[in-house]
Amino acid sequence: MNARGRTAKVLTSRYAGSGTGLRRVPDELIVEEPLEIRLDGVLVTTTMRTPGNDFELAAGFCFTEGLLAGATVQACRYCATASAVETAFNVVSVDTAGRAPVPTPRLGATTSSCGLCGSTSIDQLAERLRPLAEPQGFTLDVLASVPDRVRVAQPLFEATGAVHAAAAFDRTGEVVHVREDVGRHNAVDKVVGRLLLDGVLPASRFGLYVSGRASFEIVQKAWAAGFPAVVAVSAPSSLAVETAHRANLLLAGFARDGRLNLYSGADRAA
Repeated sequence: MNARGRTAKVLTSRYAGSGTGLRRVPDELIVEEPLEIRLDGVLVTTTMRTPGNDFELAAGFCFTEGLLAGATVQACRYCATASAVETAFNVVSVDTAGRAPVPTPRLGATTSSCGLCGSTSIDQLAERLRPLAEPQGFTLDVLASVPDRVRVAQPLFEATGAVHAAAAFDRTGEVVHVREDVGRHNAVDKVVGRLLLDGVLPASRFGLYVSGRASFEIVQKAWAAGFPAVVAVSAPSSLAVETAHRANLLLAGFARDGRLNLYSGADRAA
């Protein structure tokens, strides 16, 4: 495992085609470990993630799930129960000096594959989030260029082929932040957490890119963070599209090879 603990070397038996047999070769795999997220010392959830940018992930999760309720993050730190080494850097506490409401812990772990979401319907989201103000649009050329721009900034995917990426980009297409993780929702929370800790939320000046499909939880996190546009490499779900319309958010899917489909917000793309 490397120094940052994000990839691990293993031996695999590779079959290269008929008549070649098996050959033992080294392979590099992405690391997946649980992260316990606490808010003011209270356990919120446990998510399976790729180590790295853990403070951003924890802060971003608390923000996009509405747990901060406007409270300012005072600090993020490893481990509220023992030393960081004893807990293998797998426990992070987000501290608001008690200004955030006491959270209700989730009953299960958040998986890297599906991203369990505290909000289960659009109506529940609308109770705490207002539709986005009419934002300045993005050009179609910029939206379609983002996947290629982000692709060159994905070292973990290049090494392992097994991680998702999320990125914030501006209206010129410049990529501002890229984060990788086994869970696409974790990658999004890492980007949101970075913007939160930098004091630049709501993210009205940026668009959000995700390397997988645009699911409901991705769109709701984008809505919570104030992104006016979401670009996804794969398809959106029907609930994601409905949520994007409710949020007044531009949603693009199948963004590949300079092409894309617009599922909402077509009137704001030139």
